[in-house]
Amino acid sequence: MNQKKNLGVYIHIPFCLRKCKYCDFLSFVSDKETMQKYVESLCEEIRGFFQREKEYQVTTVYFGGGTPTILEPEWTERIINTLKNEAVFHPEAEISTEANPGTLTWDKLLTYKKCGINRLSIGLQSTQEKELSYLGRIHSYEQFLEGYDLARKTGFTNINIDLMSAVPYQTLDTWKETLDRILSLKPEHISAYSLIVEEGTPFYDDDKLESLIPDEDTERKMYEITEEKLLEYGYHRYEVSNYALYGKECAHNILYWQRGDYIGFGLGASSCIRETRFKNTDQMKEYLGHPWRELADREEVESLSIEEQMAEEMILGLRMIEGVSKEAFYCRYGLTLESIYGEIIEKYKKSKLLTEENGYIKFTKKGLDLSNIVLREFV
Repeated sequence: MNQKKNLGVYIHIPFCLRKCKYCDFLSFVSDKETMQKYVESLCEEIRGFFQREKEYQVTTVYFGGGTPTILEPEWTERIINTLKNEAVFHPEAEISTEANPGTLTWDKLLTYKKCGINRLSIGLQSTQEKELSYLGRIHSYEQFLEGYDLARKTGFTNINIDLMSAVPYQTLDTWKETLDRILSLKPEHISAYSLIVEEGTPFYDDDKLESLIPDEDTERKMYEITEEKLLEYGYHRYEVSNYALYGKECAHNILYWQRGDYIGFGLGASSCIRETRFKNTDQMKEYLGHPWRELADREEVESLSIEEQMAEEMILGLRMIEGVSKEAFYCRYGLTLESIYGEIIEKYKKSKLLTEENGYIKFTKKGLDLSNIVLREFV
């Protein structure tokens, strides 16, 4: 019997109670009837894919958004049951959902546990009320604490907390306090990102924003303090913005960074299967009318050349603190890493931005700080 290939599954839930001011993801406020129809279409899309694709086993599932926890718990359960009925699951599959503190309830969390969700990623961003308010979050810090406590009481032992630095009204002291408060809760994983102001968001058009966010020197200190504090509490940095207790790294995100196959279900969801990248329509009416499509009917279908695949391997793989495995690169492409990128690697080894350790090419600490300069060379 042939061994099945590993597959990651991403499920996009585009609905929110209110869109945050910094968010440029495909998400919006909607009515209950549309949400229910959307769940039905999602299940149809899942069935259509797995009835044709039999060579995979699902190793990770990730509900992203939007706010996946806005759905009625029985709808989430229906999506997962559809997946489990149609696909072969790895016995230790990681099933994650993003969660907004303002939408977590006891009933939802119990349902999540019952249907197999074993990892929560809670979008907190800050513990400071003034910062949360300006970001446009729908919850308070107190609501987050209530939701986190409920999650622990219902048996969740793998929880990530998202935090955001360099946000309006934030100071070095309030960022330290946010880190200290979260570290006292002992989550298994912490994602710590800096605010990026994206075009098309309310923040992009906010004339006051520049005067409200920390200056570059303060942002730099926040970045340094984050790693220092998290290391002190036993979290290891395994990716540019992600820290985990050992054994609690996010398997789904690692699959992306290591260029594994993944399928995206839902509105605007992206996929990469067998070196072919494609995405779903971002028009709700079109998606509800025709959720399951042959590859030829998908949008932005792109077959990646070997050169493009190798470049992605470097750009994504170097996000990992461990770096890019020379052995894995050779096994995948039949070429040594040095034969393709030797000149670039040597150049940045000499400038102390790249190094080699245990058969991996990786960034030095200085290299991580200047990573964009290096990564441009691989494009």
